[in-house]
Amino acid sequence: MIRRVLHRPPSPHLVFTKSTYHSYEHERTSPFTPPEDAVLSAGLAQVPKLGFTVDALAQGARDAGYRDVSINLFPAGPFALVHYHLVTQRRALASKQLEQGTSVDSKIRKLALERLHANAGIIDRWQEALALMATPSHVPSSIRELSLLADEILFLVGDQSVNTSWYTKRLALSTAYASSELFMTTDKSPNFTETEAFLSRRLLESKKLGTSIHSTTTWLGVQSMGLVNGLRSKGLRI
Repeated sequence: MIRRVLHRPPSPHLVFTKSTYHSYEHERTSPFTPPEDAVLSAGLAQVPKLGFTVDALAQGARDAGYRDVSINLFPAGPFALVHYHLVTQRRALASKQLEQGTSVDSKIRKLALERLHANAGIIDRWQEALALMATPSHVPSSIRELSLLADEILFLVGDQSVNTSWYTKRLALSTAYASSELFMTTDKSPNFTETEAFLSRRLLESKKLGTSIHSTTTWLGVQSMGLVNGLRSKGLRI
């Protein structure tokens, strides 16, 4: 029997909480049950063709050997596919190799690029994902995943901040990554070289100027709501 994908309700606010979070201790096992993993993995494979839709989720259930009715156990609907992609690709960063002797900034850039390139296979559908993340009921979970991504990257590069920079680094990285992810959806350059350059500029700017909670939430605010309205005008049910 398939249990719900979103096991715990997400926090309603963007909070970068100082905690004992460590990549290798947090979520040692997958947060998805085997049936959930099977359905969502199969559904995600349908996204390039069907988009982040109920149809993709239903086809994933069929491909995994379950009845279509099983998708009713995913209360978030198509967002379950988005959430699955965010979580699994964040967790996959722990297996990436970082060159010894390179600077922390270079390592941060490498991991951020690794995560961005994980969207390459579904980039033509990623605006749909951003639109789903921008809907009010999904914003808390989406923001939480963004903060966990920043946590993951900074832990993997060896960040051991214990003062206020612990917060500012994560906010800066979140903002730089989120804006680069949005930029990538319109990037037609070979191997997304323009996105790589864009990320480099954003990381440099964030280091010089700092950031704020407002600038981070803008990613899921004005710009992404524009995607919601645009996709609705094309008939997508969001």
